[in-house]
Amino acid sequence: MSVRLYIGNLPKEEIDRQDLQAVFAAEGDAVTTKLIKDRKTGKCRGFGFLTVNNDEQADQIIEKYNGHLFKETPIKLEKALPRTKGEENEEQQAPKAVNTSSIPAPNTNKDSNRRDKGSKKSRRSGGNRETTTTAESDAIRPDPRWASELEKLKQMLAAQTTN
Repeated sequence: MSVRLYIGNLPKEEIDRQDLQAVFAAEGDAVTTKLIKDRKTGKCRGFGFLTVNNDEQADQIIEKYNGHLFKETPIKLEKALPRTKGEENEEQQAPKAVNTSSIPAPNTNKDSNRRDKGSKKSRRSGGNRETTTTAESDAIRPDPRWASELEKLKQMLAAQTTN
């Protein structure tokens, strides 16, 4: 049974899969690598995966290569966590860990909710905005860096809808 290992702390630059494979070349052809790249830029996203034949070989490789320098950065090796239900590939895992502190508040326009069919929140609320509790409204606050801009946009939108 094959075992997947997570390779972390890879440099975020243009790296070839062959460069990464060369690090583990001493382990033989039974070891395969997969480098996760950004779709737009083609640069490495900072992680990849290594597939080995069994647990014993995985433990040996982790012990041997964890902290090994690759392009002047120490790589991190550990057993990969299993995919969660509903994910099709590992490239979808990273976007979920996006830092939301710099993202402006979501658009509450009803037209955008109709377009976003995957939005579970719009289905639960049913379009009734008055049922939100104060705890929920306190949790959804705009980023203070964008609050003044957001207020201006709200005023512009209100002026457009009244005309």
